[in-house]
Amino acid sequence: MIHTNQQWEKCLEMIKANLSAEQYNAWFAPIVAVGYENNSLTLKVPSQFFIERIEEQYLHLLKRVIDHVYGAGTKLYYKVNVTQNEQVKMADAGESSVLKSAHKIQPTKQANPFATQELEDIDPQLNLRYTFENYCSSNCNLLPLSIAKAIADHPDCKTYNPLFVFGTTGVGKTHLIQAIGIRVKENNPRMRVLYVPARVFESQYTSAVHNNKVNDFIGFYQSVDLLIIDDVQDFAGKTGTQNTFFHIFNYLHQSGKQLIMSSDCRPSDLDGMEPRLLSRFRWGMTVELTKPDYELRREVLALRAAQDGLDMPDDVLDFIANHVTESVRELEGVVVSLLAHATMLNRDLSIELAQTVISNCITLKQPRQLTFDYIVDTVADFYHIDADDLYGKSRKREISDARQMLMFLAKTEAQMSSTNVGLRLSRNHATVLHACKQIEERMTVEEGLRNEVSQLKQKLKG
Repeated sequence: MIHTNQQWEKCLEMIKANLSAEQYNAWFAPIVAVGYENNSLTLKVPSQFFIERIEEQYLHLLKRVIDHVYGAGTKLYYKVNVTQNEQVKMADAGESSVLKSAHKIQPTKQANPFATQELEDIDPQLNLRYTFENYCSSNCNLLPLSIAKAIADHPDCKTYNPLFVFGTTGVGKTHLIQAIGIRVKENNPRMRVLYVPARVFESQYTSAVHNNKVNDFIGFYQSVDLLIIDDVQDFAGKTGTQNTFFHIFNYLHQSGKQLIMSSDCRPSDLDGMEPRLLSRFRWGMTVELTKPDYELRREVLALRAAQDGLDMPDDVLDFIANHVTESVRELEGVVVSLLAHATMLNRDLSIELAQTVISNCITLKQPRQLTFDYIVDTVADFYHIDADDLYGKSRKREISDARQMLMFLAKTEAQMSSTNVGLRLSRNHATVLHACKQIEERMTVEEGLRNEVSQLKQKLKG
């Protein structure tokens, strides 16, 4: 055994000479040689994570050192520092491939399986303003909100584990995922809930590597019951961080713990990410938060104004909701600016004031000129049919219904006469009048059609 230790110390000296102090202290200083027999070397490593990290990043160096000190053809085994002391065989020193799939995370077991360990509570890092009660809803975010509430109210049900929420900046991702954490913590105060932006996670990992505390870092995150990672696109290009999160993800998922992540794009569009990590992101439920529709924008404005004590007239609400369309964050910024102007400058809330405030932060959206051709393209796109079919003679139900909707919108939204609409479609004005009457009558009894008309009108407004 003394001989084995001396040989391994020679290996460590050679490794240390080829790595930075941080790399050596993080990945090799904790390793101990525990046996050498029949041309096989056994090393004791702190965790399963070390095995994969060493093989992925340092296998070539390790192979050269082992060949030099122990002789060519030496086989290397790992003994993971867990209760079962399971040995894991590394690639033979003569092989160049890296064994990845063979190494599975083994949850650390307590020496006494009947003992329980009470963990101290942690600061969940949640913004208490981001509750479900403060989260406005409409048709555009109904599905994500329903799924979020299902997770929050039934944390033991892992149907949506992991949950991956994506959407452009400012559509409410952070609010929604934190609302889950707040509700879970309210209902289960002893659950270890943690919200952390991806950049903070990456910074913590870098610090842990520098201070040789990677095991402590991993152990802490493996103790969390509900882990919420915001803006995971910030992991792009950070291979070490991704590998660490991969192992934490696997451990938590296998242990039945809930994972929630957000990103500015869907998993398939994430660049600079490890394929195996992307595959994990797609294991559960992926849901999109789209840009807020008119109803949501108006509700957000009304709620925020009420919270700030602003009595905002309906015409001002409508004006802002029609012109600030990209994100919830922009809407909230407009309310803050209006509040400042109203209180500090003692000005009444009016459309003129709203126009001034909006023009300072965004370019006012000019009303789109409604042309017949634009209405044709909008209707065709909405019903997923060819625009040329609307001009044709086809009497297929889906085309005929879409053509009637086109006539109705051209007459009511573009204020075209029945005769002009008929001329564009090679029909007479009586056909157009009949189509409009059909749509109006159906809307009184068909909720689905009313929703279609509402959505098409909104699309025409741009």
